[in-house]
Amino acid sequence: MKEFPIPVSVIGPGTQVEDESLQYISMPQGMETFRAPILPEPEELVGHERAHLALRDILAQLDATRADGRNRSVDLSFLPADDLKLVNQVMGEGEVSALVSREGDTTRRVQVQESVYAGVWRVIVSDDGRITADTIELGAVPALLKVSADEDVWSEVPRWQGALPPNVQNAPALLAELEDQWRTWRPGQETHVVNLTLLPMSVEDIGFMDHHLGTGRVLILSRGYGNCRITNTCMPNTWRVVYYNSQDVVILNTVEVTALPEVAKAAQEDLDDSFERLREVLAWVEGA
Repeated sequence: MKEFPIPVSVIGPGTQVEDESLQYISMPQGMETFRAPILPEPEELVGHERAHLALRDILAQLDATRADGRNRSVDLSFLPADDLKLVNQVMGEGEVSALVSREGDTTRRVQVQESVYAGVWRVIVSDDGRITADTIELGAVPALLKVSADEDVWSEVPRWQGALPPNVQNAPALLAELEDQWRTWRPGQETHVVNLTLLPMSVEDIGFMDHHLGTGRVLILSRGYGNCRITNTCMPNTWRVVYYNSQDVVILNTVEVTALPEVAKAAQEDLDDSFERLREVLAWVEGA
Protein backbone atom coordinates (compact mmCIF):
# COMPACT_ATOMS: atom_id res chain seq x y z
CA MET A 1 0.00 0.00 0.00
CA LYS A 2 1.13 3.48 -0.79
CA GLU A 3 1.56 5.94 2.08
CA PHE A 4 -1.25 8.43 2.47
CA PRO A 5 -0.01 11.73 0.96
CA ILE A 6 -1.29 13.95 3.81
CA PRO A 7 0.16 13.48 7.31
CA VAL A 8 -2.45 12.43 9.83
CA SER A 9 -2.31 13.79 13.40
CA VAL A 10 -4.07 12.21 16.32
CA ILE A 11 -6.49 14.73 17.87
CA GLY A 12 -7.99 14.41 21.32
CA PRO A 13 -7.66 15.38 24.97
CA GLY A 14 -4.02 15.48 26.04
CA THR A 15 -2.61 15.26 22.53
CA GLN A 16 -2.07 19.01 22.05
CA VAL A 17 0.65 21.01 23.74
CA GLU A 18 -0.44 24.47 24.88
CA ASP A 19 2.48 26.85 24.48
CA GLU A 20 0.63 29.90 25.72
CA SER A 21 -1.94 30.57 28.41
CA LEU A 22 -4.60 33.25 28.38
CA GLN A 23 -3.69 36.38 30.29
CA TYR A 24 -6.55 38.26 31.91
CA ILE A 25 -6.49 41.78 33.29
CA SER A 26 -6.97 41.66 37.04
CA MET A 27 -10.27 43.14 38.15
CA PRO A 28 -10.77 44.99 41.44
CA GLN A 29 -10.69 42.53 44.33
CA GLY A 30 -12.20 44.49 47.21
CA MET A 31 -14.99 46.91 47.83
CA GLU A 32 -15.03 49.75 50.34
CA THR A 33 -17.79 49.32 52.91
CA PHE A 34 -18.93 51.40 55.86
CA ARG A 35 -16.49 51.36 58.74
CA ALA A 36 -17.54 53.13 61.91
CA PRO A 37 -15.12 55.88 62.97
CA ILE A 38 -12.84 55.33 65.94
CA LEU A 39 -14.55 57.37 68.65
CA PRO A 40 -12.83 58.92 71.67
CA GLU A 41 -13.17 57.54 75.18
CA PRO A 42 -16.18 58.82 77.18
CA GLU A 43 -14.00 60.97 79.44
CA GLU A 44 -12.61 62.75 76.38
CA LEU A 45 -16.09 63.91 75.39
CA VAL A 46 -16.64 65.99 78.51
CA GLY A 47 -16.56 69.78 78.08
CA HIS A 48 -16.97 69.88 74.30
CA GLU A 49 -20.46 71.34 74.09
CA ARG A 50 -19.64 73.36 70.96
CA ALA A 51 -18.63 70.19 69.14
CA HIS A 52 -21.87 68.56 70.29
CA LEU A 53 -23.86 71.53 68.96
CA ALA A 54 -22.08 71.31 65.60
CA LEU A 55 -22.82 67.57 65.34
CA ARG A 56 -26.49 68.13 66.18
CA ASP A 57 -26.64 70.82 63.50
CA ILE A 58 -25.02 68.48 60.96
CA LEU A 59 -27.60 65.79 61.72
CA ALA A 60 -30.48 68.27 61.44
CA GLN A 61 -29.20 69.69 58.14
CA LEU A 62 -28.67 66.19 56.74
CA ASP A 63 -32.27 65.33 57.63
CA ALA A 64 -33.51 68.41 55.76
CA THR A 65 -31.28 67.72 52.75
CA ARG A 66 -32.41 64.13 52.36
CA ALA A 67 -36.01 65.39 52.37
CA ASP A 68 -35.72 68.03 49.62
CA GLY A 69 -32.39 67.32 47.89
CA ARG A 70 -30.97 70.81 48.51
CA ASN A 71 -27.37 71.14 49.70
CA ARG A 72 -26.79 72.69 53.12
CA SER A 73 -23.64 73.59 55.05
CA VAL A 74 -22.50 73.78 58.67
CA ASP A 75 -19.65 76.17 59.48
CA LEU A 76 -16.81 74.65 61.51
CA SER A 77 -14.44 77.62 61.45
CA PHE A 78 -15.64 78.88 64.87
CA LEU A 79 -14.76 75.66 66.70
CA PRO A 80 -11.79 75.52 69.10
CA ALA A 81 -9.08 73.03 68.18
CA ASP A 82 -10.19 70.35 70.68
CA ASP A 83 -13.83 70.55 69.59
CA LEU A 84 -12.80 70.39 65.94
CA LYS A 85 -10.73 67.30 66.70
CA LEU A 86 -13.82 65.60 68.15
CA VAL A 87 -15.88 66.45 65.06
CA ASN A 88 -13.07 65.09 62.86
CA GLN A 89 -13.09 61.81 64.79
CA VAL A 90 -16.84 61.40 64.45
CA MET A 91 -16.77 62.23 60.73
CA GLY A 92 -13.83 59.98 59.74
CA GLU A 93 -12.75 59.63 56.09
CA GLY A 94 -14.84 58.01 53.36
CA GLU A 95 -14.05 56.74 49.88
CA VAL A 96 -14.37 59.93 47.79
CA SER A 97 -12.05 62.93 47.81
CA ALA A 98 -11.60 65.88 45.48
CA LEU A 99 -9.27 68.76 44.77
CA VAL A 100 -9.91 71.98 42.86
CA SER A 101 -6.60 73.54 41.90
CA ARG A 102 -4.79 74.64 38.78
CA GLU A 103 -1.38 72.98 38.32
CA GLY A 104 1.31 75.32 39.59
CA ASP A 105 -1.23 77.63 41.26
CA THR A 106 -0.70 77.70 45.03
CA THR A 107 -3.00 80.66 45.64
CA ARG A 108 -6.46 79.13 46.01
CA ARG A 109 -7.26 75.48 46.67
CA VAL A 110 -10.44 73.64 47.51
CA GLN A 111 -10.04 70.30 49.28
CA VAL A 112 -13.01 67.96 49.64
CA GLN A 113 -13.16 64.77 51.68
CA GLU A 114 -16.24 62.65 52.07
CA SER A 115 -16.79 61.45 55.63
CA VAL A 116 -17.59 57.83 56.45
CA TYR A 117 -21.21 58.92 56.06
CA ALA A 118 -21.95 59.14 52.33
CA GLY A 119 -23.25 62.58 51.39
CA VAL A 120 -21.56 64.27 54.36
CA TRP A 121 -18.58 66.21 52.98
CA ARG A 122 -15.75 68.21 54.53
CA VAL A 123 -14.95 71.22 52.33
CA ILE A 124 -11.87 73.34 53.08
CA VAL A 125 -11.00 76.44 51.06
CA SER A 126 -7.50 77.90 51.44
CA ASP A 127 -5.82 80.99 50.04
CA ASP A 128 -2.01 81.24 50.08
CA GLY A 129 -1.94 78.39 52.60
CA ARG A 130 -4.42 80.09 54.95
CA ILE A 131 -7.79 78.41 55.54
CA THR A 132 -10.57 80.81 54.61
CA ALA A 133 -13.53 78.43 54.91
CA ASP A 134 -14.07 75.14 56.72
CA THR A 135 -17.51 73.57 56.40
CA ILE A 136 -19.43 70.34 56.45
CA GLU A 137 -21.63 70.20 53.35
CA LEU A 138 -24.63 67.89 53.13
CA GLY A 139 -25.76 66.72 49.72
CA ALA A 140 -25.17 64.35 46.82
CA VAL A 141 -21.96 66.19 45.95
CA PRO A 142 -20.43 69.54 47.05
CA ALA A 143 -21.82 72.35 44.90
CA LEU A 144 -18.41 73.97 44.48
CA LEU A 145 -17.20 71.08 42.29
CA LYS A 146 -19.86 71.75 39.67
CA VAL A 147 -19.42 75.52 39.94
CA SER A 148 -15.66 75.18 39.38
CA ALA A 149 -16.20 72.87 36.39
CA ASP A 150 -18.57 75.40 34.81
CA GLU A 151 -16.00 78.16 35.32
CA ASP A 152 -13.38 76.12 33.42
CA VAL A 153 -15.40 75.97 30.17
CA TRP A 154 -13.60 77.56 27.22
CA SER A 155 -15.41 80.38 25.44
CA GLU A 156 -14.54 78.88 22.04
CA VAL A 157 -14.25 75.30 20.82
CA PRO A 158 -10.78 74.60 19.34
CA ARG A 159 -10.86 73.55 15.66
CA TRP A 160 -8.11 71.65 13.88
CA GLN A 161 -6.95 73.21 10.60
CA GLY A 162 -5.32 71.22 7.81
CA ALA A 163 -4.31 67.57 7.71
CA LEU A 164 -4.68 65.47 10.83
CA PRO A 165 -1.54 64.42 12.75
CA PRO A 166 -0.15 60.93 12.00
CA ASN A 167 -2.14 58.01 13.50
CA VAL A 168 -5.12 60.22 14.39
CA GLN A 169 -8.16 58.50 12.87
CA ASN A 170 -11.14 58.09 15.21
CA ALA A 171 -10.77 61.08 17.53
CA PRO A 172 -12.37 63.71 15.22
CA ALA A 173 -15.57 61.67 14.83
CA LEU A 174 -15.82 61.12 18.59
CA LEU A 175 -15.23 64.81 19.28
CA ALA A 176 -18.07 65.66 16.90
CA GLU A 177 -20.34 63.16 18.70
CA LEU A 178 -19.47 64.64 22.09
CA GLU A 179 -20.00 68.19 20.88
CA ASP A 180 -23.43 67.28 19.60
CA GLN A 181 -24.24 65.83 23.03
CA TRP A 182 -23.00 68.70 25.20
CA ARG A 183 -24.61 71.32 22.99
CA THR A 184 -28.04 69.71 23.41
CA TRP A 185 -27.60 68.53 27.01
CA ARG A 186 -30.24 69.65 29.55
CA PRO A 187 -30.48 69.07 33.33
CA GLY A 188 -32.04 65.71 34.11
CA GLN A 189 -31.02 64.22 30.79
CA GLU A 190 -29.56 60.70 30.79
CA THR A 191 -25.78 60.50 30.82
CA HIS A 192 -24.15 60.00 27.42
CA VAL A 193 -21.08 57.74 27.70
CA VAL A 194 -18.37 57.22 25.08
CA ASN A 195 -16.40 54.10 26.01
CA LEU A 196 -12.88 54.60 24.66
CA THR A 197 -11.82 51.17 25.94
CA LEU A 198 -13.99 49.41 23.37
CA LEU A 199 -12.89 51.58 20.45
CA PRO A 200 -9.77 51.29 18.25
CA MET A 201 -8.04 54.33 19.71
CA SER A 202 -4.36 55.00 19.13
CA VAL A 203 -2.18 56.87 21.60
CA GLU A 204 -2.31 59.79 19.17
CA ASP A 205 -6.13 59.62 19.12
CA ILE A 206 -6.25 59.92 22.92
CA GLY A 207 -3.80 62.81 22.89
CA PHE A 208 -5.78 64.58 20.17
CA MET A 209 -8.99 64.24 22.21
CA ASP A 210 -7.34 65.46 25.41
CA HIS A 211 -5.97 68.49 23.56
CA HIS A 212 -9.37 69.46 22.16
CA LEU A 213 -11.40 68.68 25.28
CA GLY A 214 -8.94 70.35 27.63
CA THR A 215 -8.38 69.60 31.31
CA GLY A 216 -10.00 71.63 34.07
CA ARG A 217 -9.19 72.13 37.75
CA VAL A 218 -11.50 69.51 39.27
CA LEU A 219 -10.02 66.15 40.22
CA ILE A 220 -12.22 63.58 41.98
CA LEU A 221 -10.94 60.23 43.28
CA SER A 222 -13.26 57.41 44.30
CA ARG A 223 -12.11 54.21 45.98
CA GLY A 224 -15.48 52.47 46.13
CA TYR A 225 -14.62 49.48 43.92
CA GLY A 226 -11.08 49.62 42.62
CA ASN A 227 -10.05 53.20 41.91
CA CYS A 228 -11.79 55.78 39.77
CA ARG A 229 -10.28 59.08 38.62
CA ILE A 230 -12.65 61.80 37.39
CA THR A 231 -11.54 65.08 35.81
CA ASN A 232 -13.56 67.82 34.22
CA THR A 233 -12.78 68.92 30.69
CA CYS A 234 -13.07 72.44 29.32
CA MET A 235 -16.24 71.55 27.40
CA PRO A 236 -19.63 72.05 29.10
CA ASN A 237 -20.78 69.13 31.29
CA THR A 238 -18.11 66.83 29.86
CA TRP A 239 -15.94 64.62 32.11
CA ARG A 240 -13.13 62.10 31.74
CA VAL A 241 -13.79 59.01 33.90
CA VAL A 242 -11.07 56.35 34.18
CA TYR A 243 -11.27 53.15 36.26
CA TYR A 244 -8.21 51.25 37.49
CA ASN A 245 -7.76 47.81 39.03
CA SER A 246 -5.69 47.11 42.15
CA GLN A 247 -2.49 47.09 40.01
CA ASP A 248 -3.31 50.60 38.67
CA VAL A 249 -4.00 49.20 35.20
CA VAL A 250 -6.74 50.99 33.26
CA ILE A 251 -9.79 48.74 32.90
CA LEU A 252 -12.31 51.32 31.66
CA ASN A 253 -11.70 54.69 30.01
CA THR A 254 -14.74 56.84 29.23
CA VAL A 255 -15.91 60.34 28.43
CA GLU A 256 -19.26 61.26 30.00
CA VAL A 257 -21.60 64.12 29.15
CA THR A 258 -23.52 64.84 32.34
CA ALA A 259 -23.74 67.44 35.09
CA LEU A 260 -21.45 65.28 37.23
CA PRO A 261 -20.67 61.53 36.95
CA GLU A 262 -22.84 59.33 39.15
CA VAL A 263 -19.85 57.49 40.61
CA ALA A 264 -18.88 60.66 42.51
CA LYS A 265 -22.34 61.31 43.94
CA ALA A 266 -24.18 60.03 46.99
CA ALA A 267 -27.56 58.52 46.16
CA GLN A 268 -30.79 59.14 48.08
CA GLU A 269 -30.47 55.80 49.86
CA ASP A 270 -26.93 56.79 50.89
CA LEU A 271 -28.24 59.97 52.52
CA ASP A 272 -30.96 58.02 54.33
CA ASP A 273 -28.46 55.43 55.56
CA SER A 274 -25.98 58.13 56.65
CA PHE A 275 -28.68 59.88 58.66
CA GLU A 276 -29.46 56.71 60.62
CA ARG A 277 -25.80 55.90 61.24
CA LEU A 278 -24.92 59.44 62.30
CA ARG A 279 -27.94 59.59 64.60
CA GLU A 280 -26.76 56.41 66.35
CA VAL A 281 -23.22 57.76 66.75
CA LEU A 282 -24.47 61.11 68.05
CA ALA A 283 -26.68 59.31 70.57
CA TRP A 284 -23.61 57.45 71.82
CA VAL A 285 -21.58 60.67 72.01
CA GLU A 286 -24.35 62.48 73.88
CA GLY A 287 -24.87 59.51 76.20
CA ALA A 288 -21.17 59.27 77.00
